Amino acid sequence: MTGDWQQAELEYDDEVIGENIIPALFFESVERHGDTPCQMYKGGLGDRSMTPGVMPEPAAGEYGSITYEEVGRIVRNLAVGFRELGVGPDERVGLYADTRPEWIQADLGIQAAGGVVATVYTESSAPQVQYLLDDPGATGVVAGTTELVDTLVEVEDDLDLEFVVTMDEAGEYADRDDVYTLAEVHAMGSTARTEGQVDEWIDERDFGSLASLVYTSGTTGDPKGVELSHRNFRSAINTVWRRVGPRPDKPDDVPTMEHGMTVLSFLPLAHVFERFNHFVQLGGGLTIAYAESPDTVGDDMGQVEPHGAASVPRVYERIFDQMRNQASESDIGKRIFEWAVETAKAYDDAESPGIGLSLKMKAADRLVFSKVREKLGGNVELFISGGGSLSKGLAKMYRAMGLTILEGYGMTESSPVISLNPPEDIRVGTMGPALSAVDYRLDQSVVGEEQEDAAEGEVGELLVKGPNITEGYWNKPDKTEEAFTEDVPASGASGESSDESDGRYFRTGDVVAVDDDGYFTFVDRVKQLIVLDTGKNIAPEPIEDEFATSARVDQIMVVGQDQKFIGAVVVPNFEQLYDWAEDEGIDVPADHTEACRDEQVREWVAEEIEAVNERLGHHETIKEFRLVPTEWTADNDLLTPSMKKKRRNIVEENRGEIADIYDKPPEEVRG
Repeated sequence: MTGDWQQAELEYDDEVIGENIIPALFFESVERHGDTPCQMYKGGLGDRSMTPGVMPEPAAGEYGSITYEEVGRIVRNLAVGFRELGVGPDERVGLYADTRPEWIQADLGIQAAGGVVATVYTESSAPQVQYLLDDPGATGVVAGTTELVDTLVEVEDDLDLEFVVTMDEAGEYADRDDVYTLAEVHAMGSTARTEGQVDEWIDERDFGSLASLVYTSGTTGDPKGVELSHRNFRSAINTVWRRVGPRPDKPDDVPTMEHGMTVLSFLPLAHVFERFNHFVQLGGGLTIAYAESPDTVGDDMGQVEPHGAASVPRVYERIFDQMRNQASESDIGKRIFEWAVETAKAYDDAESPGIGLSLKMKAADRLVFSKVREKLGGNVELFISGGGSLSKGLAKMYRAMGLTILEGYGMTESSPVISLNPPEDIRVGTMGPALSAVDYRLDQSVVGEEQEDAAEGEVGELLVKGPNITEGYWNKPDKTEEAFTEDVPASGASGESSDESDGRYFRTGDVVAVDDDGYFTFVDRVKQLIVLDTGKNIAPEPIEDEFATSARVDQIMVVGQDQKFIGAVVVPNFEQLYDWAEDEGIDVPADHTEACRDEQVREWVAEEIEAVNERLGHHETIKEFRLVPTEWTADNDLLTPSMKKKRRNIVEENRGEIADIYDKPPEEVRG
């Protein structure tokens, strides 16, 4: 079924849409938006080599900005500087830094020089860094800090690096001939650059040439270097802009992404989701403000007053938790917040709210939700969620607060977008329909009757092809062959596109449901489906998503492969726990490990699990659980850098607790 907005999407043309390489997209935007602030960043952070000589240094704790014209000049000078260091067409250069303005400046500079950027996560261990630079054959690397250079020094004997560039001052490495600051590379380029030089290099670069090797953060095994060409990225940019950009057919009350907006950036740029967001935003002439850190997002939003942001579901959960915790500082505040949440749920569920419920909702907005919007800067029009499954309940809560979240879906191999909810026809709980350039099919052979019966629409593993889909994995022909198939099973759910690529379809590894209007709903990873010893297939993520707005459960992972029933490992919300204990006059151990063994704490969590169980099917209900004290993070290797669970690592970390779950038959919900 094709709506009016879909036809308008196909017919829409705009200056952002085109078929040229990524640096050309950026420089065209510089021509259109030269005086517009391009990047905003906070002063007093680190020891930037580019300030104050190249970039102005804001006062500590305050935001400053540089314009598109200024960033364009920086990128051109860096491109020439990298050429002076020996970076030529198709040379691979590692980018190893946290999210900051210089990351994307270096990225665009390397690409404009004809180079290929290989991404490295800052959380990587020294052996992982060695692999991520050795596998692509990187000839150089741009690191954020001298601490990251320390890690490079540990493994430099196993690499063939010709240079190391640090975004901060070089410190103890200043005397090394092969170590440069980014400011020095900029100065080299500024001295050597001639008129039209960089434009010639860009014109020489083929549209289908490699732009980047993006290494998947991965939950198992060695990361795979996903080959992404300029064509791959541009296809995704074009089709996403057609969906969220300022099309003239959109009503005034429909949120759009357009020039004049400010967005907050805080996800790792080594992850393709945030990097792609930058490409779209820079092409559209938006202003990108950089958070001090992922932990300061709430405060930074209040300071920057952005119109939007893109993030993963875990961050939206944390923002909601922070708002709830702040409201719960007083007993009356806690009760008002909980009343507002229940009112919002009732309002959203009601087909016709009626006068009474409508008045209650207005009061809830005045007392609670308007204050939430104000804390987020007061200007938010549009959030985008990707990189994982967003809880339907959480999405509804944001909608009730007057905050729109567009949920999408994709992966590194799709540059990274496959589907996205259209702003004019958002369907909460879905990932939207496929982008116009994506052709898809379903392989229904991988799912059981339980998934088919429970879902609305057809269910199967999603297979995709299109100009945004990678050609394969660097140095891994066997993995590439495994990832694609030409043997596409017949299914009722399919989507045609204008794609003229070969007949290979990429196996996403994700089970989705597709409704009659082509909207996708995530079911689970094919490999993460739990098969009970009864033969029942259980998808863990929808169960876990039910706890996204829970005040008592901070993190949860369900288990049960080859067992008789579903169990769970639970990290309690300790802040809420101790508030509850104080309110009730209950003595709970201050030590988190001891608290997890406390019978009253287990009963407190069990009440929440019982409430969720009432919304689940019989075979999905959690029969047993164990509390664990340690939060799962990327730092302790229990989450990926994009905040997805590393299920195997969590199982290994909690092997004893999981074994204990199945040591005896279940009764009622029990910890």
